[in-house]
Amino acid sequence: MLHIEGLRKSYGEQQALLGVDLDVSEGEIVALLGPNGAGKTTLVSIVAGLRKADGGVVEVGGVDALSRSREVRRMLGLAPQDTGLYPVVSVRQNLRLFGELSGVRRSALRQRVDEVAQALAITDLLDRQAGKLSGGQKRRVHTAIAFMHRPRLLMLDEATTGADVETRGHILDLVQRLAEQGSAVLYSTHYLAEISSLPATVAILDRGRVIARGGVAELVSAHAEPVVELAFHGDPPVLADLAAERVDGDRLRVRAPDPAALLVAVLPTLPPGSLAGVEIVRPDLESVYLALTGRRYQEADAAGAREPADEGGGAGVSAS
Repeated sequence: MLHIEGLRKSYGEQQALLGVDLDVSEGEIVALLGPNGAGKTTLVSIVAGLRKADGGVVEVGGVDALSRSREVRRMLGLAPQDTGLYPVVSVRQNLRLFGELSGVRRSALRQRVDEVAQALAITDLLDRQAGKLSGGQKRRVHTAIAFMHRPRLLMLDEATTGADVETRGHILDLVQRLAEQGSAVLYSTHYLAEISSLPATVAILDRGRVIARGGVAELVSAHAEPVVELAFHGDPPVLADLAAERVDGDRLRVRAPDPAALLVAVLPTLPPGSLAGVEIVRPDLESVYLALTGRRYQEADAAGAREPADEGGGAGVSAS
């Protein structure tokens, strides 16, 4: 349903996408995982026709999305990072407006408003003014707009950022339901914990490239092993016969198939009082990211920068 090949995009000297290849099939959820600034928003925006690519191929349902963006938009449902609602009208009017723009008409429109509202638990909000909702409520309505026309390709860009636990659960449930009905879903997130809630394959985007793609178990098996991190008071000592990596000045990181055996061997050799703490990082998506990039995922996320603002974007782009 979505085919991306060699996609490139730069903002002046900043290279956002460096030849991205990615496919999403009908009925498949692909979790696009990466820290802030990795290029996720740029990629989604190009597919939606909100930004221009510097080069590459983007096809949606076999249609060239770079030259025929108007045609492609009818197949898309998009909920970008920034909430886009008309604040002075009701939630129901927002849903009806975007539903009509996407081609949903008459009785089908009324039915779809009710279905989406029930799925995202916003039925009691339908007649409230959108601008007077809480942040979590606005996030649900914003996301609901992208589901109104049962898009063939749904793209959610950091859909649960700032959302409460209940809102996050409703969004993830609806994503899974739409995929079960045959839609392709590209779900951009930097929350590792969400991936386990979805029957998704994972594409890790880092510094403008897809560096790994596969199921969670597959990626963990291929790339991850336990890591032991030792924190010290002051400069770390030299650990003989171990390929230890120094991080953050006062920490050593050692890959260890058997963390317990490593600690039994190393701890007696350390200078008394030098050790400040020990952390064992078990194989999971975070350790996959560590193995592929050399950085802890939280560290990368905290250091990441927000991508440049949309070119000409604004309110009302949640659905095409």
